Amino acid sequence: MKEIFSLRTVRKKIVMLSKLAGIMLIFSYILSTRLPVSENVSFLIWLGFLLMLVLGIDYFMDRFITKPIAELNTSAKRMAGLDFSTPCCITSTNEFGDLSASLNTMAENLQQALSRLEDANAQLEKDVEKERLLLAERKELVDSLSHEMKTPLGIIRAYAEGLQDEPDETKKQKYAQVIVSEVERMNDLIVTLLDLSALESGATHLAITRFDFVELVETVAGRLLADVPDADFDLQYELPEQKVYVQTDIKRMEQVLGNLIVNARKNVFPGGSLRLELTRDGDALHFSVFNQGRPIPADDLPKIWTKFYRDSGAEYSGSGLGLSIVAQILSMQKLPYGAENLADGVRFYFSIPISE
Repeated sequence: MKEIFSLRTVRKKIVMLSKLAGIMLIFSYILSTRLPVSENVSFLIWLGFLLMLVLGIDYFMDRFITKPIAELNTSAKRMAGLDFSTPCCITSTNEFGDLSASLNTMAENLQQALSRLEDANAQLEKDVEKERLLLAERKELVDSLSHEMKTPLGIIRAYAEGLQDEPDETKKQKYAQVIVSEVERMNDLIVTLLDLSALESGATHLAITRFDFVELVETVAGRLLADVPDADFDLQYELPEQKVYVQTDIKRMEQVLGNLIVNARKNVFPGGSLRLELTRDGDALHFSVFNQGRPIPADDLPKIWTKFYRDSGAEYSGSGLGLSIVAQILSMQKLPYGAENLADGVRFYFSIPISE
């Protein structure tokens, strides 16, 4: 019964308003004709009631129908333009209120759907870019291997042909040793290049552990510099006496230290100085390795970290990938590194934060 007589819906409000208008129209007419005035005055009084009734109906129609429809239309146009920043603010309990709530719900759902679509598009762009980079890296890997394999393959072929026609057993043995050496060089090149490619593509991740960096430097330097056969350099070093801990990938940092030390050992002048330094400065450790030797041309300093860079004055020995791996590992950790020419040689360096 309550629902029947309630004015919740716009239709019921319009019906009730029309009935009230009709009743007031009849009542005003009867009242005006009963007044003790002339017929003309009675007509003017009734006309005034009629005018007030029309204005009242216009006010209620504007409030209950025209304004809600205009606001709904404005909100719908805004949502059609994919602008969901301002919700529809009709809070009445009639059909317009229900339509406003439905529009706001639709806008919220569309906003969420668009956000998911934007996220999906962004992820798709990343996947496409990643695939493009992987294809470029594969092409670069193939091109690099093709280029770098030419020299060892040429040597292997030349010595293999010489091995077929050489009657001297001593020379045959020498040729065979050269072939084995070049095969090992090719294997090292392939393994190193694949490792660098995995680092660059993100396929390999760092295994973070906490360890004593001083001990790691002592271990790597001892293995590569102490009791080296035919060593012709003056080794100097400065290391902290206490343990200093860092938090990083111990295997990768061993690789960094090894590549930098081997590079210095290969380029030190005969009888020249090779100096290792590990110093603590506040919350950071600074590592450097200096070799007394020929400076790197200034124009080539930025290029030494690129793949297959070789000093024009160096002999064919390394793969040209050692410093590239150093740069990649340090860059992955956002650690500062570099190289500089000093008065009598070259110094390579990097820094790493201390883990207390």
